[in-house]
Amino acid sequence: EHYKSMGVLGVPRENVIVEKFETRYLPAHRQEVLEYLLKLRHEIKPDIIFVHSEQDIHQDHNTVTQEALRAYRGITVLGFDVVRSSHGFFPNYFVEVTEEDVNKKIEALAQYKTYANKYYFGKELLRATMVRHGALAEKPFAEGFDILRIVGEFKKCV
Repeated sequence: EHYKSMGVLGVPRENVIVEKFETRYLPAHRQEVLEYLLKLRHEIKPDIIFVHSEQDIHQDHNTVTQEALRAYRGITVLGFDVVRSSHGFFPNYFVEVTEEDVNKKIEALAQYKTYANKYYFGKELLRATMVRHGALAEKPFAEGFDILRIVGEFKKCV
């Protein structure tokens, strides 16, 4: 499902990284998660990291977010919403997207047949969320994130 979803988004299979950690047991393996993220940092050298919001109450999501903040010090980290488990999420960083982007995201997430009947994975909710984030940004559609860490620099104003 994950490879199909990434394919819809145009990500080649060889660029998709999947590690096998046991679901719902990540809190007991924090150090291993941290070490894996540090390994990825060294290999990939990312400019920005996207993780679950700190408002996410799912134990695995929360563990990955906290360990990512440790592993990716000095790198911008943005948190995304998971409707089912992000209680209190309110985005403060928005990226405008097109209707084509919205439809592509819906198509990509539709590849996860495991979640096909879950209310929180429905195309109406996904679209409504992007419309809401767009409204908050005064745009037709947007992705919304909460800022966990911004790393940047001020340019001279001359």
